[in-house]
Amino acid sequence: MSAASAGAFNQFIERDLDARMNRTKNRPFVTGKYQADGWWLFTIVGLLVVSVGAAAMALNVVAAFYVFAGAFVYGVVYTVWLKRRTWMNIVIGGLSGSFAVLAGAAAVDPGLSPVPVVLALVLFLWTPPHFWALAAMLREDYAKAGVPMLPVVVGNPAAAWVILAHTVALVAVSIVPFFLGLGWLYLVAALLGGGVFILRSLQFVIEPTRDVARVAFRASLIQLCLLLIGAVGDRWLFA
Repeated sequence: MSAASAGAFNQFIERDLDARMNRTKNRPFVTGKYQADGWWLFTIVGLLVVSVGAAAMALNVVAAFYVFAGAFVYGVVYTVWLKRRTWMNIVIGGLSGSFAVLAGAAAVDPGLSPVPVVLALVLFLWTPPHFWALAAMLREDYAKAGVPMLPVVVGNPAAAWVILAHTVALVAVSIVPFFLGLGWLYLVAALLGGGVFILRSLQFVIEPTRDVARVAFRASLIQLCLLLIGAVGDRWLFA
């Protein structure tokens, strides 16, 4: 519910940008299917309030805080404050995914332990290369909308090197939970997914085209899926 409210708020605020991008021009606030009025804003904010309150009652206030923080960073910090102003938008905005990890961990134990903190850092490092690959794939769209994503600002060849560097750092950090108590299943998943992402990022450096950017973007999804499946499966099977 919190993620839904943040996503809806993003589309409410960015309807002018969405209208200028092929990828988003058919969203309901752009087409007029939904009118961007006070009622929708009230509904979106109300959804966030209900979700945070439900987390506090069903879980604990720490989990509820992280649920709120994730939506706030995505909806306000990223969407309102940063996205139109700086290429660092998605770097700082990546904290929203980190708060999602911490919210899940706090549902079990409100006290911070090392593994959730490292996994939150993994999500923080994963978000920029994931979205930069998408932005490289749709660079003309972002440029037309005036959004200063990294590939728009520096071009695909330079952005490809930054993506590769972030990916290497991401994979290195993703291995750390193995040394903090997660098992071999997690390590294999982290190495396999990370290897695919590094390989595709390196391929993008060699050939910084739109098609290869799409391959790197898909590799980011594979990496994260394998990592999280490995983490969950390791606990279920071997805890």
